[in-house]
Amino acid sequence: MRMTDQRRTIARVIEDSTDHPDVEELHRRAAALDQRISLSTVYRTVNLFEEAGLVTKHDFKDGRARFELIPDEHHDHLIDIRSGRVIEFRNEEIEAIQEVIAKRLGYRLVDHRLELYAVPLADAKTARDPSEQ
Repeated sequence: MRMTDQRRTIARVIEDSTDHPDVEELHRRAAALDQRISLSTVYRTVNLFEEAGLVTKHDFKDGRARFELIPDEHHDHLIDIRSGRVIEFRNEEIEAIQEVIAKRLGYRLVDHRLELYAVPLADAKTARDPSEQ
């Protein structure tokens, strides 16, 4: 892939992101650095980066594709469905359980993606399952 100045800028924006921005947010950040970068350029570039294995796309059920660099170390995500905040975490117990489950079913786990959707505990009391009431 040819790394144009605009692609380099978009790559830097993704690399500097501490959140999981969607294309519109990536465009806003990239255009602040280079106003010639169009939304369509960002769309094409993140698709190229995804095909090249540089970024991963997430669908956190909010109607927006979100992106992050392929991490050096595996992690999972907890998504606050009220605020949209995405929290990265790693839990060795969960990792081990997934391996055990795959093995019991006759498989060797080669990859997985875990996304937990939650509300803050203060909100959880009001968001109970109606069957519990």
